[in-house]
Amino acid sequence: MTEEDTESRGHAAHVKVAKNLGIFDSVQRPVKVVFLGAGSMFLEPLTKDVLNIPGADEGEFALVDIDGDRLEMAEALTKIIIERMGKAGGWSVKATTERREVLAGADYVINCIEVSGKDCIHLDNGIPLRYGVDQCIGDTIGPGGLFKALRTVPVFLEVLKDVEQQCPKAWVLNYTNPMSIMCLSAARTSSAKVVGLCHSVQNTTHELARYMDIPYAEMTWTCAGINHLAWFTELSRNGEDLYPLLFERANDPKIWEADPVRFDVMHYFGRFVTESSGHFSEYVPYYRKRPELIKKYCRSGFRGQGGFYADSWPQWRKDCDQRRRDVIAGKDEPELQRSWEYASFIIEAMETNRPFIIHGTVPNEGLITNLPADGVVEVACVCDRRGITPTHFGKLAPQLAGLCDANMRMFDLAADACINHSRELATQALMLDPLTAAVCCPAEIKQMTEELFEAEKDFLPGF
Repeated sequence: MTEEDTESRGHAAHVKVAKNLGIFDSVQRPVKVVFLGAGSMFLEPLTKDVLNIPGADEGEFALVDIDGDRLEMAEALTKIIIERMGKAGGWSVKATTERREVLAGADYVINCIEVSGKDCIHLDNGIPLRYGVDQCIGDTIGPGGLFKALRTVPVFLEVLKDVEQQCPKAWVLNYTNPMSIMCLSAARTSSAKVVGLCHSVQNTTHELARYMDIPYAEMTWTCAGINHLAWFTELSRNGEDLYPLLFERANDPKIWEADPVRFDVMHYFGRFVTESSGHFSEYVPYYRKRPELIKKYCRSGFRGQGGFYADSWPQWRKDCDQRRRDVIAGKDEPELQRSWEYASFIIEAMETNRPFIIHGTVPNEGLITNLPADGVVEVACVCDRRGITPTHFGKLAPQLAGLCDANMRMFDLAADACINHSRELATQALMLDPLTAAVCCPAEIKQMTEELFEAEKDFLPGF
């Protein structure tokens, strides 16, 4: 018997045992993935990620977008990716502007919808700026985040009603912001299985490894909190606490300048947070309430530039569309390597029953015991054939919990405002927003909210 025969028999025995346990090395069946918002820049990375799953040689991508031109480009791009990866014989693509045509039989629904396109982004930023509320990103918290929620959540809840009726066993993998308000609204109104997915944890852990100049694979961490405001409560290598090294490295001006707000909050609160300096600065009342503070702590781009997202996102959208045209025309090639986005790893874990850990936004239900039990939190979750099982964290340090709690109170009212189409609750939610409350009095917040409602009324039916 040759060594190759021995290895082959060993593998066969492993597969037999694995099948008895319901564990497989690769996907064993065709899967159907419905992608809502096919114009999203997430389409290319997430579709090729799914095709990179071992054994995912058969299935269907159902693409949905209300913009017919962008849907057509998405369909052509997806077919090219399938062809380049050698899976044209097993994977099909269907594109439609009507989600109800394709939801039946879906195993996974990836939600990347954008309600209002680019029509409201400058309103979300410009109107609050006149009241002194300077936002860097403004799509998950603050006036911009609130009004994106008011536009998006009602549509999302209609999507979930269709999921309940047509594919109740499907998992909805939500990438659309504002993540916490979207997932909280879903938890309060729908029986659909929803998890919120973000790449803040993956991005930040790689950044931390670079800041400390250590191999990424040697780093171990524990992370919990809420989306964009989760904390690395433990950070170690071979059992040794890495925080002393991180504090030391933060004294290097070049490293400090790369993330000034996050390093400053670490200095005072003791732990590093998951979102970029610019976006994180919107979640707290400290860094954006006066021009001199913005000048001191905020920098260009994602490090805190005022209006950065509003000024940049429309061009990013155009660039994404142009790239698709170039790939379709043969002037560029699609990216085929697997990314660290969670969606494909969730699908792989569920289909093979080989566990994979993600950090997802889920209902709290006692997971973080000193945060509101009726809110949503971001914690480690185990993915396998059972679905997505959140893990119990316990108590956050009180100073960390306090910052999370303040945002969750805003999310609480914002979700109810979306569900009940309530202007009053929306106004009160903004009065609890940490940055807005640091800048404006209640009367100004009321006036700003009404001005935003009037400016965006075409995208706010029912309000």
